[in-house]
Order: sequence, then structure tokens, then C-alpha cells
Amino acid sequence: MTKRAIRVARMFDGERLVDGGVLVLLDGGRIVDVQRGRAEAPEGWPVREEPNGTVLPGLVDAHVHLCADAGPDALGRLAERPETDLDAVVEASLRAHLAAGVTTVRDLGDRRGAVLRWRAREVRDGLPTVVASGAPVTTVGGHCWSMGGEVSGVDAIREAVRLKAAAGADLVKVMASGGVFTPGTDTTRPQFTDQELTAALTRAHDLGLPVTVHAHALNAVEQALRVGVDGIEHCTCVTAAGAHVPDEVADRLAASGVAVCATLGTDPAVVTPPEVVAMAARAGLSAAALRDGAATLHRAGVRLVAGSDAGLGPAKPHGILPETLVEYVACGIPATAALAAATSVGAEVCGLGRRKGRVRPGFEADLLVVDGDPASDISALRRPLAVYRAGNPVR
Repeated sequence: MTKRAIRVARMFDGERLVDGGVLVLLDGGRIVDVQRGRAEAPEGWPVREEPNGTVLPGLVDAHVHLCADAGPDALGRLAERPETDLDAVVEASLRAHLAAGVTTVRDLGDRRGAVLRWRAREVRDGLPTVVASGAPVTTVGGHCWSMGGEVSGVDAIREAVRLKAAAGADLVKVMASGGVFTPGTDTTRPQFTDQELTAALTRAHDLGLPVTVHAHALNAVEQALRVGVDGIEHCTCVTAAGAHVPDEVADRLAASGVAVCATLGTDPAVVTPPEVVAMAARAGLSAAALRDGAATLHRAGVRLVAGSDAGLGPAKPHGILPETLVEYVACGIPATAALAAATSVGAEVCGLGRRKGRVRPGFEADLLVVDGDPASDISALRRPLAVYRAGNPVR
């Protein structure tokens, strides 16, 4: 049966809330019609009724690590795992995302292209769509060097980008600063020169690929703006004094149109181990600073997307994106803006804006139905009633 209908109290269509009853018709993996009020489904179309439900596009998590199993030192342990083991981890990660209503993920760092190879050889129609970068480009001994993306010099960076394009990458991820989970790297300094980062960007754009950069350091964020990258991950603006997003930098980010993923969201039931808290403190990061930074970015009008950094550890399990949006709203971001960051805006940034991220005729029938109204109570995302992937119910 490919024909299905969903009747709910309201709809978030990717941009705005529509109240007063909605009927969504699905056929052949696509949305074929969206009707308001008490419209009747065509004869022979089974209808799922959710009288207090809200239908919205399947969520987009724009920053995940599918190879990482969310255990302690998840990234550090990747180097020792066989690829056959990684395949199982990738699929388990995707199933966890799907259960939470996430139907598209953007993987921003695997182990030596493992996600790209998995995607090329496996057909899993019932799992989320995967947009992937392969291993991140980093300096020798730099952040996440063990994933296999170490380079040194302009020529090596250009060649690394070429190889990623040849392997089927959808974008290029560059570690523009050090990171919390790689000992010996510095979150307050850039890892590459302007010339090196420009070389990566120019080569990627020549090959039709966007570039997003991991940037904690304030001067790495400023470097990314100078060079003109397409996206910035984290964007915490760390200096020796700690993390703080200056208003002037936020205004420049907004004017540039760059997509920023603040990677908030943790499992509230998980107590972060003291050693991890200490690592973050040494890097100049705190939960309050991260929330304040996201609030500053929103007030300035920065193009925010939603990404969880899922897989990094026990507090960042796969499927945690609803908590990212709860934190966005706790920062003062309106719920509809947070929802757009995880639907229409996320789909556009992932290069899928013409077919995903909206409840609209002709778009793919990737849908989430939740109990309640997430536009007035974002915690409704914690209560999924149904998830559809390409028109088929998977929950």
C-alpha cells in the first residue's frame, strides 16, 4: 500500500505553524496534497488520525558522527575498529536517529571514508538519508587526526579535497581549530593558514562541493569569514579568556550568510563525567557560554542550522536532536525558528532544499508526527507518535 493519509490538528510546514486541522496525502514516497480543515481523504486511502498531533517535516541533524558509538572516548576508539564493525555502528546510529524523527543526517567526520563506502555499497531505504564529508581535513597531529585526514601544505590540501570528491563526498569538512577531545590541540588558535584554507575552499568549489569548518577559536571564526567558507560548526569564539561571541562578529556572520551549527543538545539523564567537564573547562567552554553564544547568533540574524554532534559520548547519543531544539528555545530562540533550523533551513544547507524539509506537495514524504504543539511547547518533540520515511511508517 503506497497511498496513505494523515489527519492531525496542526502542521509545521517547515516555516510556519498551520492550525485548524490538516490532511496530508502520501503516495509513491511523495506528498501529493496538503489540505486544511476537515477535508476527506479519497476513497480507499487509509487514514491515520492523531487528534492532538502535529505533522512536520522529518528532522535534519546537520552534524553527526555515525561511526562513533556514543560510548566513552567514542572518537578516540575509532582507529582500532574494523570496518565491518563500523558498518554495524553506522546502521545502529541511523536507526536511533530515525526513532527520534530524524530522517536526514549530515555526517561530518568518519574514519577514513567509512560512511561514504557504507553508503555506496548498502541499500537501506528505511534508514535516514545520509549526506557525508568523509574524514575531516586536519593538520598533522591536529584535531581528530586519527580519522585519517591529516595534511600538510597547500598541495596536500588540494589533493585531499580532490580525493574526497572522487570518493563521493557531498561536502568538505575542515578542522580550522583544535578541539576538546584531541589532546595536544588548541581551541584558541587556527590550525591552518589563510592560504591553506583558501586552497581547500577553491578546490572544493571548483569540484562543486561546499566547505564547512570546525571552529572553536575566535580567530579561526574570523579566518573562516575572511576566506568565505560555506559553513561553521560550533562557532564558540574561544580566546584565552573563554568562549564569547562578540556582537560585531555575529553581525558579520549574519551579513555573510554563512550557515552556523551551534551543536547544542545533551541527554539530560546523563551526568557528564568530571574529566570531560574538566577538558571542556580547559578549552574555555562551558554550557552557559555555549547557550549565550547561540542566543547572540540568533539575535544578530545568523543563519542557524540544528546539529547535535551525536555520537561523541554518552551525553551525545544518536537521536538527541530534539534536545538540541529544546536548548535552542531555552536560549531565547523562538520555537518556529528552532524548528525551521531543523527542517527547511537544514535541508537547504545539506543541498536537499528542493525535495526535503517542507510539508509541501511534490516533496519527499519524510514526516514526523508528535503529540502536542511544538510551536508552543518544544518538548513535544520528545513525544513522537509516528515517523514516515519516503512515505512508509517506520514508527
